[in-house]
Amino acid sequence: MKFVRYGKYIPDLAAEMSMEDLLQALSDYLLQSGYQQQFMDLYELPDEQTLEELKDAIEQALMRGEQFDEELREQLEQMEMNGELDELIEQLVERMQQQDYISVTPPHDPAKQSSVGGQIGSNQAQAKFEITDKSLDFLGFKTLRDLLGSLGKANFGRHDTRDQATGVEAGGASRPYEFGDTLNLDITATLSHAIRREGLGLPLNLEYSDLQVHQCEYQSSCATVLMLDCSHSMILYGEDRFTPAKKVALALTHLIRTQYPGDSLSLVLFHDSAEEMPVSQLARVKVGPYYTNTREGLRLAQRILQGQNKDMKQIIMITDGKPSALTLEDGRIYKNAFGLDPLVVSETLQEVSKCKRAGILINTFMLASDLGLIQFVQKVTEMCRGKAYFTTPYTLGQYLLMDYLGRKTKTIH
Repeated sequence: MKFVRYGKYIPDLAAEMSMEDLLQALSDYLLQSGYQQQFMDLYELPDEQTLEELKDAIEQALMRGEQFDEELREQLEQMEMNGELDELIEQLVERMQQQDYISVTPPHDPAKQSSVGGQIGSNQAQAKFEITDKSLDFLGFKTLRDLLGSLGKANFGRHDTRDQATGVEAGGASRPYEFGDTLNLDITATLSHAIRREGLGLPLNLEYSDLQVHQCEYQSSCATVLMLDCSHSMILYGEDRFTPAKKVALALTHLIRTQYPGDSLSLVLFHDSAEEMPVSQLARVKVGPYYTNTREGLRLAQRILQGQNKDMKQIIMITDGKPSALTLEDGRIYKNAFGLDPLVVSETLQEVSKCKRAGILINTFMLASDLGLIQFVQKVTEMCRGKAYFTTPYTLGQYLLMDYLGRKTKTIH
């Protein structure tokens, strides 16, 4: 007689664990901005992360176990007691690489051709990794979903303006049809106009002048430059302000790519000077020992927007510090971190005035509440008729996305 023996099913965690859940648990580590090294010499901060650091982060995420049920947490604890956790982490790293969530760069080793076995372990500890576009897209989607979850329903896919046009959606009173309009007839208004002209009777003759069409909001494309302050103050005073700003930038990028395909988004980092940074490289950006050269950031943003053929152009500036640096005509950087320097402020406001003349809107998201800084931001807002949002790292995403989606006119203080 043939017997079948059944045993308890033991899941293979390395094969069955969700990579999306793991990536979400690692999001703070993958998008860190230098906050953990805020008291170190930031000139010596590494530009890349090592595989050993990633493994340590995975171990911490597994031990927290927030994304696992009770049974899996118990299994993880048992694996740790049996010394099997390191093997699991190695397998998870390999899966992340195979599924294109990370790319691994082997270390440069002058003796890499040596056949000595001990070389491999020491080299592997120095291997670097980068997260891929697939990871960035996933993290942007998750951040966007979390942010929009607190906003309720949002009207995706278009930007409303003050102008009226004819279209499929009715958003205003009817008006007489003109050549070139979308033939979205207001039947009731058209028939009423004909009856008033001829009176009740059959057949009812319609003339060209009787045609009435619905009006809807004229919708336009928008070019946006996101200016991120990466001066040293963004990670000081016991609070990481830069990492939330990076997450919002990823969410905004995902929103534009999926819901506003006609829009464009560029990223500008401003510090002692300013530089354009591809959004795909955003996760690697860290703050540094820099001052705040707002004027240079505005200059670069204007040059970028001048090359965009869009009806609407805007600058979204996220900062926590007053302007404290200025690029002089000879290329030297003038710096003064003590108070609002009259020279720096006047030159910065001149650049704001140029943005106004070019029709560029500036919306400022402040992560600090210093009185002098508030006065400066209010001056910028008054000059360019933009909006100022005095917010925190925890509410930055809600305010920024609500502004981008709704184009509200209320200033939040």
